[in-house]
Amino acid sequence: MTSIIIIITAVIAAMVTFYVNHQLKQGPIRSSALLSLLVALPFYFFPHMADIELAKNIPVAFIGGSFIGMVSKKIVDSYIKLAVSGLVFAIIYLNTSSFFNGYGGALGASAGISLLSVLSLPFFTPKKHHLTNGILQLRKIIFKRNKH
Repeated sequence: MTSIIIIITAVIAAMVTFYVNHQLKQGPIRSSALLSLLVALPFYFFPHMADIELAKNIPVAFIGGSFIGMVSKKIVDSYIKLAVSGLVFAIIYLNTSSFFNGYGGALGASAGISLLSVLSLPFFTPKKHHLTNGILQLRKIIFKRNKH
């Protein structure tokens, strides 16, 4: 049950941060920081309101998931990709969190890996309704040339 709650937390964090970032126009850093603070403070002030394992992991999983939501709208254009990225992040977090003890940047690296993993998968384009090669799309985004 703890794993499911952590997975849901990471997925919600990615989608809510993306929403606050783009729809409410708060910017990526403010969105991530504000939402992470709102989630972490209750667990800090009232650590016994949940199981100790959950109270320790929910804020961390939310912060990592919020890193995914900081992505540009030019890179990710759907909440489904964000949700899948949050799911991949949660799986990485649940299986490697003890491996990253003492290393800075583990949440950001895990969030980046999960986002790039999802972006490299083939997916259906919403406008043309055909399957595209995710690797080619990712390459096009990375090596985009200015057309002046």
